[in-house]
Amino acid sequence: MTPLKDNMKEVKERGKKALKSLSPKGDSPKNTPPVRPGRELLNNAMSVLFIFLVLMMLYSFIAERKTPASSVPISEVAADVARGDVSEIKIAGEVLTVVYAKGSIEKKSQKEPGVGLSETLKNYGVPTDKLQAVKISVEKEGGFMFWFLNLAPFIIPILFIAVFIWFLTRQVKGAGMQAFTFGQSKPRIIFPTDKKQKVTFKDVAGVKEAKQELSEIVDFLKNPKKFLDIGAQIPKGVLLMGAAGTGKTLLARAVAGEAGVPFFSISGSEFVEMFVGVGASRVRDLFKMAKQAAPSIIFIDEIDAVGRVRGSGMGGGNDEREQSLNQILVEMDGFEQHDKVIVMAATNRSDVLDSALIRPGRFDRRVTVDLPDRKDREAILAVHATKKQLAEDVNLRVVAERTPGFSGADLHSIVNEAAILAARESRLKVAQFDLIRSIEKVMRTPCIKCLSSHVGARQGTR
Repeated sequence: MTPLKDNMKEVKERGKKALKSLSPKGDSPKNTPPVRPGRELLNNAMSVLFIFLVLMMLYSFIAERKTPASSVPISEVAADVARGDVSEIKIAGEVLTVVYAKGSIEKKSQKEPGVGLSETLKNYGVPTDKLQAVKISVEKEGGFMFWFLNLAPFIIPILFIAVFIWFLTRQVKGAGMQAFTFGQSKPRIIFPTDKKQKVTFKDVAGVKEAKQELSEIVDFLKNPKKFLDIGAQIPKGVLLMGAAGTGKTLLARAVAGEAGVPFFSISGSEFVEMFVGVGASRVRDLFKMAKQAAPSIIFIDEIDAVGRVRGSGMGGGNDEREQSLNQILVEMDGFEQHDKVIVMAATNRSDVLDSALIRPGRFDRRVTVDLPDRKDREAILAVHATKKQLAEDVNLRVVAERTPGFSGADLHSIVNEAAILAARESRLKVAQFDLIRSIEKVMRTPCIKCLSSHVGARQGTR
């Protein structure tokens, strides 16, 4: 197996762990909240205690069955021996099995512990000749039950202590591993083989200028030798700027999809923790993972959360955010041409970014993602309406003309709200007036009375 495949395999395993740890708890089948370490330790201790009590109850039950209460007192046995009614006595530990001469009747009894049977019977006045006439046999106890009853009082407590120590050790080791992995990066990873999450430029409507500029990045990731042979230096970073909802994240995913490289996505706020040094550690780990999977793309969403102008934080030079930013700057400076890792970032507040972050040599390219025009809005609506059941009267061009200033996210919301309105009224297809109503709803200025009269007028004309 080649080193590249080995690296890809390692990155995939770490990616699966990251996705699993970052997946929302509400997405789990049982929707169970996470168990706190203290609660988990208490549950384990209660489980061990329950097992210990069950074992003790089992031992007591077996011991009682194995050593039953005497059905005949030892004094009565002595009297029967003195009269000559007993033919044989079998001794098994402290338990006596008395066999009578008449009818071969057997009765159980129990002698005093630590005292011989002959001595006991003599103390009850049994003559020596009568005692000698009785056959006395000793049965040697053995087998599993014998050893269990004799060793259980020692083994069960030792077993309980050993299991309890094992649980404690596992809890301490788990806490130690959590502390050790606390500084590891946990990005969302999309691999080229993941067809469900793969996005290409065909899936991104509009933004022609942005796609044209980003196509150079795709070309480098596909064929870097063409640029390196001529001595060209490939941009280390691309900053996507634009209003919220214009599709910056989708564009970054499309670049990775077009180039067929792994896509490491993380939010800028995930680098900032209350513990100093954690953010910088996560930055180092993220860039290490990306280099192992090179060629690859690192995408930092909302980079303004970590890339603001230094010195503006409450903690001054020791601010955790600033340490994370410093580490990002160091990692981007450490890129070599053969690393084949592109850093992409998105922000809608480019004015607050640190000047060292956006200087040439770090984020060399700045791509502005503008709000879509009428043609782009119509194309975006067509993309979002592909999986919707539309009525014959739907005219997306009219909807696009009525939505100036809307972003791609707003247009997606319009189509979705229209489908919800149609389903609420038990209709199988989305009509044109559903889209018009959803525009007002997305703008958060719904005219309830106007909509009600409009629906009533339509029903009256049917």
